[in-house]
Amino acid sequence: MKAVRVHKYGGPEVLSNDEVPIPEPKAGEARVKIEAIGLNFIDVYQRTGLYPLRTPFTLGMEGAGVVDAIGDDVSEVKVGDRVAYAMILGSYAEYAIVPAAKLAPLPANVEASSAAGLMLQGMTAHYLAHSTYRLQQGDTALIHAAAGGVGLLLIQIAKMLGARVIGTVGTEAKAQLAKQAGADAIILYTQADFLAEVKKLTEGKGVNVVYDSVGATTFDKSLDCLRPRGYLVLFGQSSGSVAPLDPGKLAAKGSLFLTRPSLAHYMLDRAELLQRANDLFNWTASGKLKLRIEKTFLLSDAAEAHRQLEARRTSGKVVLVP
Repeated sequence: MKAVRVHKYGGPEVLSNDEVPIPEPKAGEARVKIEAIGLNFIDVYQRTGLYPLRTPFTLGMEGAGVVDAIGDDVSEVKVGDRVAYAMILGSYAEYAIVPAAKLAPLPANVEASSAAGLMLQGMTAHYLAHSTYRLQQGDTALIHAAAGGVGLLLIQIAKMLGARVIGTVGTEAKAQLAKQAGADAIILYTQADFLAEVKKLTEGKGVNVVYDSVGATTFDKSLDCLRPRGYLVLFGQSSGSVAPLDPGKLAAKGSLFLTRPSLAHYMLDRAELLQRANDLFNWTASGKLKLRIEKTFLLSDAAEAHRQLEARRTSGKVVLVP
């Protein structure tokens, strides 16, 4: 089968289109014939070695397709089931081995491309808004990278929960996307200081929560955007890692909360996985949640997809297809 692998860390050029044996499922595992693959920033972190893995490895943490083989002791799925999954390495391939308990059944009215675009970023948006900081009616949230894959979904979920949403974006085109998703106010960080704008928009009070996937370039001002006892939820670092922080600063700035969550810790068992995935699939099927798939690349063109993601030339979701 074809698989895109990393033999050494580096830029998009290190991605290698390899021929490898089709893997066989062991006990508790299923083999999925991949129909669509979600592209995520974690793929970049792994390719560059920021999140180190033993090389060579097949990239990809999100996929959707059809079960075509199962190992012993599998009761969760059967051959022929349409499924989707996230947080299992190896989806940049024509076939992938996945623990059966990590597979979410895919409804007939949800396409594989949508599922591949929803599983990682959609479940991230779900846990951020429902679990890490549970948004409630009347809360105000600041969402950085509001026109990104997670951002557009998080805006919609936040509005479902009754929150006011302020989003930051880099261009007018991305501002329009965030507005269409339901954001109440948009700040172009290329034209205005987002901290000053947040203070104006909240009459100096600050926001209840900042959802920050940018990291190094936004972190300090994100803390200053919070009202007392506010939450800074740092769930990515697209601009680089954050410098070490003296916890005393959290007290001085208003007894703030800082957390660095990961999706893996918010789908610890099958019940939690299915609850989040089923919410997303039901919202998508009913039209309550709209997924923007901006670009689709062939798997063999994964390097170009990475270049565009890193250059911030994408908004919404990028999908690869074998």
